[in-house]
Amino acid sequence: MVTSLQLAEHHPALAERVRYCRRLLNRRALVAAAASAVPVPGLDWAVDAALLSRLVPEINEQFGLTPQQLDKLPHHKREQVQKAVGAIGSMLIGKFITRDLVLRAAKAVGLRMAASQLVRFVPLAGQVVSALVGYTAIRYLGEEHIKDCIRVLQTAQLALPAPSARS
Repeated sequence: MVTSLQLAEHHPALAERVRYCRRLLNRRALVAAAASAVPVPGLDWAVDAALLSRLVPEINEQFGLTPQQLDKLPHHKREQVQKAVGAIGSMLIGKFITRDLVLRAAKAVGLRMAASQLVRFVPLAGQVVSALVGYTAIRYLGEEHIKDCIRVLQTAQLALPAPSARS
């Protein structure tokens, strides 16, 4: 399986953007792991949805793929991006991110997260497994989204936006 860094390896600026997004992703995944370890039903789902609904737009922004950034592109470039997004099949690029949209994307790891719900009530070991599953699920979704952003950028032949003040 190709990682996001491997997709960006021949483009130093793109690789730096990927590293930044991965740092964001790691921090959010740790929060998700902590929430998954708490034996309160539904807490991890709520935390995951909140984390992803903030993380995905931040990643999109780093690659110039927010709705506002795309609106500033010339018409022919926007069409290229829309075709690339369609070909890649991402639900999270160039759209306003809603909780419902994040939950639909999370269905890709729904089985893992359901298993996490079951094991969390086993003392200690269950909470550790649940935290690991929560961390892995967020990392997986985030990494796949970063890869989708890179593929769209490369397919549509878009330039990276100027680094934001946060990076």
